Amino acid sequence: MKNYTITVNGVAYNVTVEETAAGQAPVAAAPAPVAAAPAPAAAAPKAAAPAAAGGIEVTAQVPGKVFKIAAAVGQSLSAGDTVIILESMKMEIPVVAPQNGTVASINVATGDAVESGDLLATLN
Repeated sequence: MKNYTITVNGVAYNVTVEETAAGQAPVAAAPAPVAAAPAPAAAAPKAAAPAAAGGIEVTAQVPGKVFKIAAAVGQSLSAGDTVIILESMKMEIPVVAPQNGTVASINVATGDAVESGDLLATLN
């Protein structure tokens, strides 16, 4: 029998693994939770968009880095037009306008790291 400590989602478990001879079925045992250090605190949320921003939000669908800002404040866009291009997992992913509108604000800069759901821009 060998004992291991395995951490899953910040919870440590003591696991005992039975070594068996070839052809024998192992005996299953439920892992027992172990007191572990608390998980690291989440990063502080990013600042909210200014109150004067437009009512249509354009958000990141994937975590990544802002590769290029394709639209400018005041520019008219149609649904599906590229607003920002994100780089994620070595791919360029266009973030498009969800509907027709005018760019009210761009809330990121080239090179910024973003998470899924972060506000990138707003449209009127």
